[in-house]
Amino acid sequence: MVKIYFETYGCSASFSNSEIMQGILKSKGYEIVGDINEADIVVINTCIVKSPTEVKMWRRLKEFSSLKKKVVVAGCMSEVYSNKIKELYPSYGIIGPRSLDKIGEVVKSVVNKVPKTFIGKKNFVKAGLPRIRKNKIIDIVQISDGCLGNCSYCSVKFAKGRLFSYPIESIIKDVESSLKDGCKEIWITSQDNSAYGVDFSQSKKSKLPQLLRKISEIKGDFFVRVGMMNPEHIIPVIDELVDSFNSNKIFKFVHIPVQSGNNRVLSVMKRRYTVGDFKEIVKAFRKKFPKITISTDIICGFPTETEEEFNDTLNLIKEVKPAVLNISRYWSRPLTEASRLKQVPGGEIKRRSKALTELFDKISLEENEKWVGWKGKTIIDEVGRVIIGRNFAYKPIILKSGELGQVVDVEIKKAKTHNLLA
Repeated sequence: MVKIYFETYGCSASFSNSEIMQGILKSKGYEIVGDINEADIVVINTCIVKSPTEVKMWRRLKEFSSLKKKVVVAGCMSEVYSNKIKELYPSYGIIGPRSLDKIGEVVKSVVNKVPKTFIGKKNFVKAGLPRIRKNKIIDIVQISDGCLGNCSYCSVKFAKGRLFSYPIESIIKDVESSLKDGCKEIWITSQDNSAYGVDFSQSKKSKLPQLLRKISEIKGDFFVRVGMMNPEHIIPVIDELVDSFNSNKIFKFVHIPVQSGNNRVLSVMKRRYTVGDFKEIVKAFRKKFPKITISTDIICGFPTETEEEFNDTLNLIKEVKPAVLNISRYWSRPLTEASRLKQVPGGEIKRRSKALTELFDKISLEENEKWVGWKGKTIIDEVGRVIIGRNFAYKPIILKSGELGQVVDVEIKKAKTHNLLA
């Protein structure tokens, strides 16, 4: 039996793609192994969102070659750099994010030493496909592929293409099937959840609120984490979206990337919203759910960003006080508009990133300390070096004991910068 090892990088959708590919391969008689040394074939599911990540991908491809392993390159890198991969590694199979149904053919071609390539932006519904979950209680449910954005710094759009939303009925069946398999958490994910359904909606407005309500109506005890939502598509449906979170099954957690606290910079980024829009969204969610967890993203040192404009970002974070802040130093990506703009010096980008990190760490600890003394139910969704549970606001709580999937009553005793201790 041919043994296959998977190595996955990137976002939750990428990990979901790996789970699906593993499920398809298992159904075709292949064995999935957790040790690369046991494997006959390596499938590397790649990410190219940042320059350091891309450099690591190329390094791994070279290392696999020296290990004399048969290789399949999947993910965003395969879509954008297929010709270069073929030139450097002609024995490698290649498969793009929207061609997962061809994984069996690609693996077979590599085994037979006639490697095939399957790439392209075809509309392909992934909901309902077999999968092998990395975490047996978490189902990562993809609701669409691609996006409607045209951000000037983004290279992922070249890999994933335009938005294709899956039918609501397919997603509901996918969730119901995962619950029968014993899943307790459903992660709703895509490149932009808030754009869901805009491509098939007559009003050209998001259908995410309707989807969340239908998921909440499914019988059973489970929790739903809604992944990243861009402000652009939230604003037209803000009231409906906030109302759709009014279910005990949905974690009071929202990930809304703002990227900059300055409107001119947002315009150059080609982000189709303002700082005021972002504040309005946060205000609406907090009015309905005062203890909701707000997560956001910032790009430090975007081309042409001045010191004053960066200070606007610092002031926004001071004002909004998000519970989670993903800080990215700007990295120029090939073929993007931002790569042709005047770049901020690397040392200055590093300084700004450090200043933002120090500010956020202070805010995070202060905000986490407000949770000390809280009592309530927590679902254990991670058991490894530490045991982690999540409460209604998806706050990470480190526990002394417990089993995966167990719901326990806890009291928060201590706050740290990035988590809580029970």
